[in-house]
Amino acid sequence: MSDGLAPLMGRLEALVSRVERLMPSDLTHAPDWGASVAFRYSRRRNGFGRLEPVRQVSALTLPDVCEVDAQKDKIVRNTQRFVSGQPANNVLLTGARGTGKSSLIKACLNAFKDQGLRLIEVDKADLIDLPDLIDMVADRPERFIVFCDDLSFDEGESGYKALKSILDGSVSATSANVLIYATSNRRHLLPEYMKDNLTYTHTDDGEVHPGEVIEEKISLSERFGLWVSFYPFSQDEYLAIVGQWLRHFGATDADVAAARPSALVWALERGSRSGRVAYQFAKDHVTSASAEPQG
Repeated sequence: MSDGLAPLMGRLEALVSRVERLMPSDLTHAPDWGASVAFRYSRRRNGFGRLEPVRQVSALTLPDVCEVDAQKDKIVRNTQRFVSGQPANNVLLTGARGTGKSSLIKACLNAFKDQGLRLIEVDKADLIDLPDLIDMVADRPERFIVFCDDLSFDEGESGYKALKSILDGSVSATSANVLIYATSNRRHLLPEYMKDNLTYTHTDDGEVHPGEVIEEKISLSERFGLWVSFYPFSQDEYLAIVGQWLRHFGATDADVAAARPSALVWALERGSRSGRVAYQFAKDHVTSASAEPQG
């Protein structure tokens, strides 16, 4: 292929990919529901979507996720109601990165899988197929959480309207055995700009009312019945998480105390005291300690 054709072929590939996203999905072939408790939905190159069992499911448990007890209580209570057949809400988990948002959902799956809870992970680009997914599982006896991790949208993305319609406002109701749990660093899921503030209106008595742009950006997130916010960890909370993971890997209390200065340096170097950073430090620390020569 000549060098002149390479850019053209690249553009054609991109165009085909975009067109495939607009094609209706084919979900007539159900997966082996007994193969896993978690499934991942993805679009194939031919435009057809499939549910694939996740062979290696995260082993996280609820005690593994610490220093977020208030948030954990809300999510566990909502999930417990869901698997029990009681009314429950779709959940939006927002806030600081690495604070346990995704981990809590994975831990809930393990906590309630024996009660019929199942998880389907869907990328935001594939949310346009959400109605087909819901139709596929509507008659199943299990309870399904549709999990959208690190969710955010740019203006005009097709998945935004599909999710908004499913959450509230579609002609067809969401199945009683499906909830949507999403995590995001953006509370309103859409980028917010300074110019958006220009759409606010002021009444004669001093009241401030958001304009259409602001209302539209709020409208998706407010359709989640339960909002759970996560905040950056303090130094003490970070060290508590470090200690929890070190003990998980077999360290003693004395080892944990000795590791505190190194854990603080590790966090300083990364500019974050998140739970993710604590977990990464614990893995590195126990590996380094086991590799040290014995005197």
